[in-house]
Amino acid sequence: MSFKINDRVTWVGKTDWELRNFHGEEYSTHKGSSYNSYLIRDEKIVLIDTVWKPFAKEFVANLKKEIDLNKIDYIIANHAEVDHSGALPELMKEIPNVPIYCTKNGVKSLKGHYHEDWNFVEVKTGDILDIGKNKLVFIEARMLHWPDSMFTYMTGDNILFSNDAFGQHYASEFMYNDLVDQDELYKEAIKYYANILTPFSPLVIKKIEEVVKLNVPLDMICTSHGIIWRDNPLQIVNKYMEWANKYKENQVTLVYDTMWDATRIMAESIAQGIKNVDPSVNVKLYNSAKTDKNDIITEVFKSKAILVGSSTINKGILSSVASILEMIKGLEFKEKKAAAFGSYGWSGESVKIINEELNKAGFQVIGNGLKELWIPDEEGIKRAIEFGEDLARNI
Repeated sequence: MSFKINDRVTWVGKTDWELRNFHGEEYSTHKGSSYNSYLIRDEKIVLIDTVWKPFAKEFVANLKKEIDLNKIDYIIANHAEVDHSGALPELMKEIPNVPIYCTKNGVKSLKGHYHEDWNFVEVKTGDILDIGKNKLVFIEARMLHWPDSMFTYMTGDNILFSNDAFGQHYASEFMYNDLVDQDELYKEAIKYYANILTPFSPLVIKKIEEVVKLNVPLDMICTSHGIIWRDNPLQIVNKYMEWANKYKENQVTLVYDTMWDATRIMAESIAQGIKNVDPSVNVKLYNSAKTDKNDIITEVFKSKAILVGSSTINKGILSSVASILEMIKGLEFKEKKAAAFGSYGWSGESVKIINEELNKAGFQVIGNGLKELWIPDEEGIKRAIEFGEDLARNI
């Protein structure tokens, strides 16, 4: 299926309703996704990006219904990751000599993926491709979120083809931001930012400021995943600036795993203590063994402080907590506080290990944490409540 965005631009991508995991199984996609490819018909014909490899044959077949492939003058590869470039080998069998415009790193990445020496044209920020009534202006977006990433801005129609920036893994029959459920849209948008773009937040701010200084009109943002921003497209740009600036809400999140409910009881008691001191704070609890890990990361992103708890097992911590801590460490959250807690039977190393991991992740760790032997009794529950109260006063 294709649809016209305007008189010159047609969406020729693929909506993936069934997708539930992305990047292997590193990112959950509860709402599916889309792989957005765009066909521009000006005096020259341009294809911007393709789709993921499993849909390559379908993509090329559908593209043939839309246009004679031999009429395509240029291909733009904003990003070489296979969800964007996966159909290129199938397409290039049909039109092997069509030039592919991408960054210098894009050439390296595409060659690394496909081992083909296609007709590459390297571009950098400020380079312009004249396609007739409109021009395409290239803007390198290194590490947003790969070294090869770039944006393409179309003059005249004032469209920014933004690649992975401003997107979401969100499948919808309504392809525009003003037509979809706004709560769903922003839930998927902040999840996308929290799990993928957080480590690159300083670069996000720098790149947005760079684009703003160009002082170009912006009527539409055509992303590589999810919906197209046409109604006040700057709203998502402003959100990115907010999210990139050490974002936090009035929220405290407790993440834990438990063997025989002792650590769960501690978590609930600590939460009660926090609310005793500050009823206004949004306190959320998640069992990391039972909750989607990317949803947990999104809540960590939104929080001003987190508490991480685990039972001690074999002088270590439970695997679901270890996994979450590893993800948190890689995302490099800024200016967030944290504390550790956990139960134990005889050795009791979990709190020490969690504190060490939180320190490595760059959190401001409050105190030495709280650990309880076996199932907390009334005194143990009281200690956990007091621990939560003390934490609330510190955060």
